[in-house]
Order: sequence, then C-alpha cells, then structure tokens
Amino acid sequence: MSINSAMLAGVSGLVANSSALAAISDNIANVNTVAYKRNQTNFSSVVTAQAVPGHYSAGGVQALTRQLVSTQGLIQTANSATDIAINGDGFFVVTTKGMGLTNNDQRLFTRSGSFSVDANGYLVNDAKLYLQGWPVVNDMVDADPSDLTAMQPINVKSLGTAVAATSLVQLNANLYKSQPISSAEAAYNPLDPATSMAQYASDLANGVAPTTSTKPDFTMEMSITDSSGGTHKVALSLLRSSTDPNDWHAEIYAIPASDIDNGGGAPGLIQSGMIRFTAEGQYDPVNSDGFFQMLDGSQKPSFNIGASAGADPVRWASGLGLGDQTIQLDLSKVEQSADSNQLKSVNSDGAGPGNVIAVQVDEEGFVSAIFDNKQVRKIAKIGLATFPNPDGLKPSSGNTYSSAIAAGVMVAKAPGTAGAGKISPSSLEASTVDLSQEFTGLITTQKAYSASSKIITTADQMLDELIQMKR
Repeated sequence: MSINSAMLAGVSGLVANSSALAAISDNIANVNTVAYKRNQTNFSSVVTAQAVPGHYSAGGVQALTRQLVSTQGLIQTANSATDIAINGDGFFVVTTKGMGLTNNDQRLFTRSGSFSVDANGYLVNDAKLYLQGWPVVNDMVDADPSDLTAMQPINVKSLGTAVAATSLVQLNANLYKSQPISSAEAAYNPLDPATSMAQYASDLANGVAPTTSTKPDFTMEMSITDSSGGTHKVALSLLRSSTDPNDWHAEIYAIPASDIDNGGGAPGLIQSGMIRFTAEGQYDPVNSDGFFQMLDGSQKPSFNIGASAGADPVRWASGLGLGDQTIQLDLSKVEQSADSNQLKSVNSDGAGPGNVIAVQVDEEGFVSAIFDNKQVRKIAKIGLATFPNPDGLKPSSGNTYSSAIAAGVMVAKAPGTAGAGKISPSSLEASTVDLSQEFTGLITTQKAYSASSKIITTADQMLDELIQMKR
C-alpha cells in the first residue's frame, strides 16, 4: 500500500538524517584535531518497482557518509621542532609499537604530525603512534617504494655519543716580516733530526738542555681531535730563512712526541718544508717547498696520520689504538707583514664526545639529532605513503587510516618527489572542518528530520481514517 511505503520512506528519512547528524557531530567535536578530515553525508534516493499502474510506492532515501581524506588542511606554524606537516599528497607511516616491530605488525597512515620524543627516545604523535622512516647509514638512504617494512621506528636516543675527528684546521696568524735571523738558522738542516725544531720542543719537554736542536722563531699550537674523541696537541713551528726574506722553514710535530710514531725521525715530527710568501705577504702554495707546496694552487696542504698497523711513515702511536686520520691545514689566512708575530685564531672542525640535546626535521624529511658538541647527525628520512585514491582509505582510531582496495596500491616516496607532498617543519596541518558550514548543516538536518517525522504522523493519521471506515 502506498501509505505503508510513505511511512517507511519517512522512517528512512529519519535514519538518513540521524547519520548526517552523527557525521556533523563528529566534525564539530574534531574541529581542533590536528589534520582531521571532515565527514560529508550525501543522500541518494531509493526507487522501488512500480508494479501497479497508477499506484506509486515510495522508496525513501539512504545516507552515504564518506571522509574527504584528500582535502588539504591549512598549514599552521607550531612551536615544536618535531611538529611536521605535509603540504600536498601523502601520509606518514606509523605503527602501534616501537620495540619488537615485525613485518607482520600493521602499518597505519596518518597526516597528524604532532610528534614528540617519548621516554624511550621514539618519535610518537598525540595518539602514541610511532613514526617510521628509512634509516640513514653513512649518509645514504635505502628507500624501497613498495616495502613499508624497510622503514623503522625513528629513535633519537639510542645513538650513543657523537665524535667528529678533525679533518680541517684553519690558522689565522701574522709573521713578522723583519724577524731577525736566528743564529741557529745557519746550522739548521731539515734532513737532520738532531737540528730540528721538533727536537728542540722535545728537549724542553724532557728537561734536557738543547744542544744541536734549533729554537723556532714562532710556534703556533692547535688541538686535534682523534677518531675516538680524544684530543692531541700539534704545533707548527717556523724559523725565518736567511736565503730569502719571504721564506720560512716550517715543521709540524706532536706534543708530546710520544703520540706519534714516525719511524725514527725527529721526536714527534709529522711534516716539514718551506713556507713562502708573495711580495704582498700572502701565503704562496705553488712556490713553497715540501709538504707546504701545492702545485695546483690549493691553499690546504693535507697530512695523514696513519693507523698503528698502517704503512704510513707517520702514524699514531700503537698504544693509542687509533685509525687513519687525514687533516687539511688551511694557511690562506697566514700572512707576513710588518706587524709582530701573533696567532689570531685557530679554527678546527673536530669535536669530542657529545650527547643529544635536540631533534630537528628539515624540508627533505631528514630527522637529525643535534649534539651538545655542535655536531648534527642525520638519523632517518621520513617516507610518505601515497595512494591513487586517498578517499578510499579505511578510517581507524587515532586519526589514522588503513589500506583498502578502494584506495589503490600504496607507493612510498621521499617527500617532494614523484608527486609526494613536501614536509613543512615546525608546522601542523589544521582540521578541514568549517564550523559555519557544520552549524548550517545542523539546521538543515534538524528540519529534514522533523519533516520526515511529520511524514510518519501523517501516514499514521491516514491509516487511522482507513481503520475507522469499518466502523
């Protein structure tokens, strides 16, 4: 009967508008949820077969609710360095646990980037989900676009200490152009260890009165950090040459000499040669001699301190157990002028052991640990999971999504590549809920619900009239 179908249509209207109200309520409740995607309820008519000509049977309405996952939320500035947002396509890959993660554990997807470091050092968001990334090994990233298990939970506290062996030392100094020629210069022979400036330093350190060794005119000391984080003192001593006013004999040696094994040469001697300056007082690497000569014009001669088991003539003492170390010596700011001998500054890139004090994320998705010795070490690179149809993902708790057939095949991409979105550090994606739109929807939904209930009461009255006809 048409009246029955009308009543059932009214019931379907109540059910459909109840679903719409629930979706709107969810949207309003999550107006401040990071990266929340609003739900939208669409209505579609239900048509029943019209078997009897001249009689219409109402089919009613059904509600179809879907989450607009692909809608981009507003990117807003955040105070935390570990708050990150995705500007464009893609999702962070997260898991429900950090330790003991296996290939069988479910990987979830989210755009909620409010991450922080938990008690175990893992990056987790507000839902306590663990951020996944490709590990950085020797500054290299092995990213597999089809295998999410290649990603691992990002931990910033299990790194131990950071050590940076010295690889570059820059000297800023002035040599006195009118330095008197030392009386010992005439007997100085760079090929004779007994007359070396390194021997003179060793004699003084051991309380021995120098006899044949040569006292330098000027000495510059610098600290060297080895591969284990230990520090060593190295000196560059200079003696003005009598052959040319722009020439200086130079030696590099270790203090104490016992740090170095040089095969029986002068105590602690690492390198020697002649430093020459131009008429304008600038270091002349092309015309310098020995270790200090760089025929390509480079102003960074390098010396190598080999391992104790190596074949280099100069190496760390065997008792230190240290590895090879190549150090560049930048003399471009060493000048010769009428001013006195003076060391203005020594800059070294080495750093002793340091502990993690902060974490940062850059626009390329690299998560780096900052140590208190000013070292920065890349830990992992965030990968973004992309889907052909993000709206087809299945919503899960914690503002996450899981894979679904309707979403298509997942591909993991580096941020900013192959169509994946870019990372916005110190930012968060806002909810896509518009309160004015939701409140308007509340009004229209309430009116539609009332109208559907009116259909039921009207149909009920008509059925009462039909029943009373028998009386």
